[in-house]
Amino acid sequence: MASQSRIIEIKPITRIEGHGKVTLHLDERGYVSKAHFNVLQLRGFEKFCEGRVFWEMPLITQRACGICPVSHHLASAKAGDAILGVEIPSTARMLRELIHMAQYVQSHALHFFHLASPDLLFGLDADPATRNVIGLIGANPELTTKAVWLRAYGQSIIEELGSKKVHPNFAIPGGVNTSLSPKARDNFLGKIDEAIGIYQLGLDLIKDFQDKQKEMMDSFASFPSGYLGLVDQRGNLELYDGKLRLLDGKGFVLEDQVDGSDYLSMIEERVEDWSYMKFPCYKKMGYPVGIYRVGPLARLNVADVITTPLASKEFQEFKKLGNGGMVEGSLFYHYARLIEGLYAAEKLRDLLQNDEICSTEIRISASKYNEEGVGLLEAPRGTLIHHFWVDSSGAIRKANIIVATQNNNLAMNRAIYQVAREFVKADKLTEGMLNRVEVAIRCYDPCLSCATHTLGQMPLCVQLVADDGSIVDEAFRG
Repeated sequence: MASQSRIIEIKPITRIEGHGKVTLHLDERGYVSKAHFNVLQLRGFEKFCEGRVFWEMPLITQRACGICPVSHHLASAKAGDAILGVEIPSTARMLRELIHMAQYVQSHALHFFHLASPDLLFGLDADPATRNVIGLIGANPELTTKAVWLRAYGQSIIEELGSKKVHPNFAIPGGVNTSLSPKARDNFLGKIDEAIGIYQLGLDLIKDFQDKQKEMMDSFASFPSGYLGLVDQRGNLELYDGKLRLLDGKGFVLEDQVDGSDYLSMIEERVEDWSYMKFPCYKKMGYPVGIYRVGPLARLNVADVITTPLASKEFQEFKKLGNGGMVEGSLFYHYARLIEGLYAAEKLRDLLQNDEICSTEIRISASKYNEEGVGLLEAPRGTLIHHFWVDSSGAIRKANIIVATQNNNLAMNRAIYQVAREFVKADKLTEGMLNRVEVAIRCYDPCLSCATHTLGQMPLCVQLVADDGSIVDEAFRG
């Protein structure tokens, strides 16, 4: 079979952040036998953090990414709290959660409305010239305008607290450096009902898609795995604090109420020679059997309860989709993402209605340093871990950062294999097939710049490779 290639471009936006390549290996019949999600950027953040003082980490680590800097900002600050050995003031904790929820509101809005919804609204085989946010503007300008407003609303809170929409200067070891004025609080509170309403509109869209495409939702990139996320002592969904809970594919508890500082008892990282991104797995099951998922789908599978009223109602409906077990289909990530967005908006309202959030008691100091500190929280994409070891002066001796996209690495590879096995059955690629592979990856909202700790664009190359190693066909996007 002769090697042949063609160019496929998706414009005008990149739809996954970072740089990667998918390689599909074919057997002698032309069926997919293996699928690899190759991440080709070289990570280096952990190494060049060495020698810097831990006070700088909230500003340094967030430079890994412009999409989810708030998550790295807060995780490093929490690691700094642990090094200081302090419990931050309650107002500082509330303000951190406020900026955290604002990040959820804008990040989940960006992914669903701008990046994922064109596939759902136009169809996976639609012309890529219109299957994008520009096509969405033409087809539904009201929805697009609301989506832009929702993201801007979340970013305005980040900017108010951190002086910038991207890479804020806000959280510090021991608290935060900015209080919230009553005027700003009232301004954000006055707009919260609109934010809640837009997320409810998004939920109407995904539930309508679920009703019309039930078989596709249930089967697309659906497979058993573990699920990892944070919950509080009662099993409630928790995004800023909480303990680790890990369930297996049948819903049985493998680990529960594990403190973030003890994450190494659960997780180990492996490497492959075809990707720079590491492969975390559940240590007690080993690699690659110990596959688990993180992020919105995992968090809703792991949690028993969501505490805000509107999101709680949606959560109860979502749980029924698992028929008493786990919700497995990767497309359900989008459904779960919208429920979390609604929850985050409701949490913003709760926080803003508390007068204590405008207090100026926002930081605490300490004179001695612990030798290490772990900061763990749920980033929009999933469980994020920052672990720093320091010397007596507070300089970083060693750093370990495990981001959500790494935690999902095994799952993303499993997802593209499932999709490729189903849709690639010949020696010639089609645009629809290529998009289905992208859709499988896109469900996980990967941030490859975070996972490899460099910034970049997201051209995607899919290759078909015969058993003898020859490239049968390849297609490029971006």
